[in-house]
Amino acid sequence: MRRTKEDAEKTRIALLASAERLFLDKGVAHTSLDQIARDAGVTRGAVYWHFQNKAHLFHEMLNQVRLPPEQMAERLCSCTQQQPLRALRDLCLDGIASLARDEQKRRIMTILLHRCEFTDELREAEERHHAFINQFIELCEKLLECAGSKLLPGVTPRLAARTIHALIVGLFSDWTRDQTLFDPQQDAAALVDPLFRGLVADWDAVPPASAPA
Repeated sequence: MRRTKEDAEKTRIALLASAERLFLDKGVAHTSLDQIARDAGVTRGAVYWHFQNKAHLFHEMLNQVRLPPEQMAERLCSCTQQQPLRALRDLCLDGIASLARDEQKRRIMTILLHRCEFTDELREAEERHHAFINQFIELCEKLLECAGSKLLPGVTPRLAARTIHALIVGLFSDWTRDQTLFDPQQDAAALVDPLFRGLVADWDAVPPASAPA
């Protein structure tokens, strides 16, 4: 029985690896379950043993890693209100750098941003994606409300949250499209800090997140 379970798990892992590879190469909409089965060296029946359909397989592929937007949303949930501006800035830097630290995360994020057409069969994945976007913006806004008096005149916490989200998603999208554009670990601060200077009065005087209030 142990061998059967181990073999089944190996097949499941092989199918997920093949799906990731083919989705990245051909796109999600243009990859069939038959192609995934052939690439993994198994039958189509083996695919349905582990996954209900392509949407289920796609969903499980996403679950293999915690993508930067999801990680950032999770960390914002527990983010301290002490020095919220610097905490949010540091969180953005770490989210960008995480793409360079994890190859699988980079591949799956590339699929999500550039190789995925959200057809009806992927509606659940699309809803999940949108939910994390909305959650990130809402959490950013709540954190920025704690430092609302430091924002420049005319900059509301909501506008600032949407601006930060737009920059981060744009950087994710650009780098996964062309990795020569910037170095996520070396250049993140130079890319993010000018935005905060445009949102926060006297940004350079804001103390680090670890400093006492």
